Amino acid sequence: MANVNQPIYILPEDTQRFLGRDAQRMNILAGRVLAETIRTTLGPKGMDKMLVDSLGDVVLTNDGATILQEMDIAHPAAKMIVEIAKKQENVVGDGTTTAVIIAGELLTKAEELLDDGIHSSTIILGYRNALNKVYEILDDISIDAKDEETLLKVAITAMTGKGFDYGKEQLANLVVDGVLKIEESGKVDKDNLNIQRVSGGSVQDSEIVDGVLIDKGRAVESMPKRIEKAKIALLKYPLELKDLETDGKIKITDPSQLQTFLDNEEEMIKDMVNKVIDSGANVLFCQKGIDDLALHYLSKAGIFAVKRTKKSDIKRVEKATGAKLVTSIDDLNSENLGEAGLVHEKKIFDQVLTFVEESKNPKATSIILRGSTRYVTSEVERALDDGIGVVSATLEDGKVMIGGGSSEIELAGQLKKYGSTISGREQLAVEAFAKALEIVPKTLAENAGLDSIDILVDLKAAHDKSKYMGLNVFDGKIVDMKEAGVVEPQKIKKQAIQSATEVTEMILRIDDLVAAKGGLEEVGGDDGLDDSGMPPGGMGGMPPMM
Repeated sequence: MANVNQPIYILPEDTQRFLGRDAQRMNILAGRVLAETIRTTLGPKGMDKMLVDSLGDVVLTNDGATILQEMDIAHPAAKMIVEIAKKQENVVGDGTTTAVIIAGELLTKAEELLDDGIHSSTIILGYRNALNKVYEILDDISIDAKDEETLLKVAITAMTGKGFDYGKEQLANLVVDGVLKIEESGKVDKDNLNIQRVSGGSVQDSEIVDGVLIDKGRAVESMPKRIEKAKIALLKYPLELKDLETDGKIKITDPSQLQTFLDNEEEMIKDMVNKVIDSGANVLFCQKGIDDLALHYLSKAGIFAVKRTKKSDIKRVEKATGAKLVTSIDDLNSENLGEAGLVHEKKIFDQVLTFVEESKNPKATSIILRGSTRYVTSEVERALDDGIGVVSATLEDGKVMIGGGSSEIELAGQLKKYGSTISGREQLAVEAFAKALEIVPKTLAENAGLDSIDILVDLKAAHDKSKYMGLNVFDGKIVDMKEAGVVEPQKIKKQAIQSATEVTEMILRIDDLVAAKGGLEEVGGDDGLDDSGMPPGGMGGMPPMM
């Protein structure tokens, strides 16, 4: 008779499986660790991270989206949180660090409730009720404003603490000016605003240009340096002879036959150049290569040609000038040409750039970003991206919030009052949600070297008098942040809290984790943490189950 107690295996050998509370604990730990990793970058006094990849390339930044993108994160739950940071960056352009640290704190508070015996479904329901209340409170405490002065304040707030505070006002002006130029009917297409980095000089040497910039110059020096009333051709097809896809041999028995062969090649190239000339183009941007002989004929015809132009630059020129990208030289004609008042080459420091100005579409704008080294210009570019994102969000939404932690303290206070009106265990989840939001002013205080407990107590007391009281991290005082001009778009705050809540709910719903061989990395230790509180092996490490 068969043994009824015989175990039945339905999963392959070496498959790892974590059930119930173990799976929840492990996933929550991953979220907490990730939040702690980037928490120190928040605010004007936030610290930077140095990230070195396998090739030795270095990235210095305190931009949350960049840090999470550059880190090689293997933990599946941590990857879910990275996704909300990407979503935050793509949708509103800023607030990634805020979204991640709120998610980490929501998970921490949820774990405390789980330890008290409250079911995850109850926590999820409470969090969802709290989020709906947050939407109401945000609408109540936000301010309707999208005038130029407010846009400037929003940009300065977003770029403060990026390591170049001496030039933030000038850069904020460039950002606001650039976004207003490309704004159309309350909508902003950020692709129309191009940032071109030039290492050398000072951040204060940065400037804005009406038109498209291309980080290449003329293909040869003999070409004209300046073309007025430009007729622009965009070509995806290379102006050179194609290589044979199969091996072949040509038998030449006489020197004249070789000359004939070379003459034929020259004629073919000349024929391609003549098609460019016949179209009426006097400027050519080619996405592929251009043969040296073709460059000679183009130069003789007085055509300004740029070879191996980036696809993104081609798209900008296409949008700005009305030109159509031609995939075959035979299709090139006058109807496919774009127009610009001026195309010229200019050297800035040691970099040669091509300017396409006075174009058909006046919405095409570029910012020339200067800095002493490529590390500086890279970080300033990330700050400009944040500035463009927040100004665009303010223009589109027309609502701003007061910063410096004042919004989070007001949200937390009103949520606690709302929680007291709810019966049942959901009340505890709503109160936990409120406490989790306090992580933002708490982190701002800690990163400024201040006592976070004292600051939170003072902030709560100050909010009894005014809902705009926040922390000035530079002098450690509680001040009216509305008067201080520290403002941020409501859209960014709403998206950050929404994203954090959604990913927390997703993680709390997981009660079974099944991983194929090699899918999860087993690590040692009694509690899965090393002395620093990180899982051994970094974010790829998985804490073992007790």
